[in-house]
Amino acid sequence: MKKFWDNSCGAGALAREAAALQPVPASLTIGNVTISPATVLAPMAGVTDTVFRRFIRNLGGCGLIMTEFTSADGVLRKKDQKAKRYLHFYEDEHPISAQLFGSDPQVMAEAARMVEGLGFDLVDLNLGCPAKKVVKCNGGSGLLRDLPAIGKIFEAVRAAVNIPFTVKFRAGWNDEEIVCVELARMAESCGLAAVALHARTREMGYSGNARWEWIAAIKDAVEIPVIGNGDIRTPEDACAMVTQTGCDAVMIGRTAPSNPWIFRQIEQYCAGITNDDVVSKVHVGTAALGYPVERSSTGLGAYDLIPSEGTIRDGHDFSRAETAAVSASALAAGASSRADQLIPSGDNLTANGTPGAVPFPSMPASRISFGEKPYDYPSEADRYQMIRTYFQMLIEEELPDAVGKMKQFASWFTHGVPGGAALRKAIYESKSAQEILARVEEFFEARLNGRSCGAGALAREV
Repeated sequence: MKKFWDNSCGAGALAREAAALQPVPASLTIGNVTISPATVLAPMAGVTDTVFRRFIRNLGGCGLIMTEFTSADGVLRKKDQKAKRYLHFYEDEHPISAQLFGSDPQVMAEAARMVEGLGFDLVDLNLGCPAKKVVKCNGGSGLLRDLPAIGKIFEAVRAAVNIPFTVKFRAGWNDEEIVCVELARMAESCGLAAVALHARTREMGYSGNARWEWIAAIKDAVEIPVIGNGDIRTPEDACAMVTQTGCDAVMIGRTAPSNPWIFRQIEQYCAGITNDDVVSKVHVGTAALGYPVERSSTGLGAYDLIPSEGTIRDGHDFSRAETAAVSASALAAGASSRADQLIPSGDNLTANGTPGAVPFPSMPASRISFGEKPYDYPSEADRYQMIRTYFQMLIEEELPDAVGKMKQFASWFTHGVPGGAALRKAIYESKSAQEILARVEEFFEARLNGRSCGAGALAREV
């Protein structure tokens, strides 16, 4: 797949590309729950806890947030504190969905009842996790080889709760066992309110290209809402998925920790796409029941919707309409004059560690469109604000693994920051949450004030 930073096309090509894309829908209704905009934060183990969910929510642009996937057995065990922590949420997180995994229909049904009792807006079944320890217990994607067992879970959970019940799944176990269309039809017939497809097989894990044509095949097969997931790295990708598949919403996973602004960027980008720019929805492919679509993940052939210079592009990324990378000096330009206004102090956090709103400049130091891309791109001051706010929220929440999470997220949040390797090293060597926060403040305040990080570990760009 061609990544956006490989693209060298000019403003004219960018404008042509955008003119052919459909915007992500402004809203989506699942059962009695309205999601606006039609963007979803994917459930991610070790990532989408209450702090990260509220952090994403306050940055704006995300319509639905989801918990980490949680063991149904763990929910029913009174002493399982981890499961209880996974299902902890605050009122400002609505609408929110709880994702469960398990293989016993009655256990799943009882766990779903508990989820409904806790006040969640939706409950979701995980049929996508490829982890061996989950699969060997016949959970996650391990169930994809046993559709009758899935049907029993569908029926038991649907009968147990009144809130909308959804499912997120992969296309199948491998390319020879593609079951996504059959599974989606079964979900619809069992009364599920929506389906979400991560367009990879269990065997693929997170490698290779997501096969968006499988999303289109499901959209052709069912009437309930279809949510597409896989390989959305930019706002252009989100609109390309909608254009190619006709999906009703997009779900974003691994991009969110490295670029928490992605949902807001999608909202801004879609606002710039007028009705006159939109082409009609044409699905890129369908599959016979239980069989894979016979096209490679990188070739759309005649189904590709985006012509350029009189030719048709291959692949579903449409060359990721991005301009040349912004230099470090451009990113930092004017940042020091805004740093004090951008960076909230701990006093601005509410009792549960949530800022009333995460400040975001109306025009950051680097805003790119078609030559001036119509969505915000974070400056160094913005990134500093983001890291500091998130770390402060972790400290306020008093999570037992706060230090580990700060170290984990440091590698994502500092991606693209000049000297970021030195900062990451300093963070990894820190012993406490407060020490980590101090290293972050020392690093960014030196950069934003125009000082050289001359001494110590932060001086060395590794």
